[in-house]
Amino acid sequence: MTFDKKLSAIAMRVEQRLADFLSGTRGPAAPPEKLAEAMRYAALGGGKRLRPFLLVESASIFGVRLENALDAAAALECVHNYSLVHDDLPAMDNDAIRRGRDTVHIAFDEATAILAGDGLLTLAFEILAAPETHSDSAVRGELALGLARASGWAGMAGGQSLDLEAEGKSLTVDEIRRLQALKTGALIEYACTAGAVLGQAIGKDRAALEAYGRLLGQAFQLADDLLDVTGDAAKLGKKAGKDQDAGKATLVSTLGIEKARAELSRLETEAITTLERFGERADSLRETARFVSHREH
Repeated sequence: MTFDKKLSAIAMRVEQRLADFLSGTRGPAAPPEKLAEAMRYAALGGGKRLRPFLLVESASIFGVRLENALDAAAALECVHNYSLVHDDLPAMDNDAIRRGRDTVHIAFDEATAILAGDGLLTLAFEILAAPETHSDSAVRGELALGLARASGWAGMAGGQSLDLEAEGKSLTVDEIRRLQALKTGALIEYACTAGAVLGQAIGKDRAALEAYGRLLGQAFQLADDLLDVTGDAAKLGKKAGKDQDAGKATLVSTLGIEKARAELSRLETEAITTLERFGERADSLRETARFVSHREH
């Protein structure tokens, strides 16, 4: 199976799992329909599902079957989609288009969008706490702790705060890297380490996946910044050039396009190198690094 087909196949399975969790029939009481509809609108029907793919493929290195990784993958995708809903709000990035369609606050209203994000965030931890996610409560606890740290004030939320504060300001390369490591990199690194947690990997195996996830997160953001400058809005499914319009400092604006591309190539190579100890078991992760670095949308 080619990489693109594998990515699509796992995305479909994650989509099905998310649809099941968002059906409104699993809990002790049915949620309000408008809120449930907004959460489904936010989470279903779009996106490459890259983070769940990384979690599933990292877990597979240690023999974890797809079916046994899907719940944790769905939980991670809930957090990612919550962040997109809130980032798009007028008080944040003020975006009207996401994945080629109206953002949630445009399709519904701002209050519903806030609640939809809240609902997706808390659903993620409901999923991770459930015995169906893993039979070992220690594994479930480690998954939940890791996701809380990756998405909270010292992770993604903290990165978004730094991003908002940085608008219109000049930042050093190190400051930009710290901001991006929190805002974008933290969830990508978590995806890889969560796979190791599911596989109950320890020592150098887990450290290698942590390093891979950290480098891949940097590469993903750098590729995203390059696309914001050079990409086609129709392919991106969102407005291009918005970082420049908002006065945000990026590695592309700081280093220039050619040096940024060279840095992206370096990150791709280093990420692939971290996987040497896993042999052919990590081929999908190697392909992911290439995909992230050379994507067009």
